[in-house]
Amino acid sequence: MRKLSHEEISKNRSTLETLHRVSKLPVYAVLHNIRSSYNVGSILRTSDGAMVEKLYLCGFTPAPPKKEVLKTSLGAEESVAWEYAKDTKSVILELKSKGIKICALELTDNSKPYYNLTKNDFPLCLVVGNEISGVTDDILELCDFSIEIPQYGIKQSLNVAVAYGISIFDLRRIYDTK
Repeated sequence: MRKLSHEEISKNRSTLETLHRVSKLPVYAVLHNIRSSYNVGSILRTSDGAMVEKLYLCGFTPAPPKKEVLKTSLGAEESVAWEYAKDTKSVILELKSKGIKICALELTDNSKPYYNLTKNDFPLCLVVGNEISGVTDDILELCDFSIEIPQYGIKQSLNVAVAYGISIFDLRRIYDTK
């Protein structure tokens, strides 16, 4: 076993010029009132890795060109379609009007494990909430369902960027399964 060089890895990757040819994951992610610029940058980078359709930065969620977002996104703000919207509800209602299912990444009285989704759940909008308070009740009311990451330890949640990464790559796996 040997580690691949940067050139070997890059050989099979898309470029900004060829990105339009890549099959995107039909997932729209809504970041609702995320506090940390570093979490936003990390989510942008993860969104590039999973090749999501679009990312919406809503409420008081920091956005590029904020220095701290750019530090952790490592250029992913160039390869991921994203936009800032003050009003989270209007973004969700617009996506819903296009037939996109709205899913909160949140522990609720009716949430199901993230790995129990199926191809029939796509296209999908994944709503990710604030690091402390999660997805707010007024946004949850707009969601069709919620998913959770089962917790087995003492803590009841994960860092928002970590939770997003776990969920989005499993959504990629589910969607890509034949």
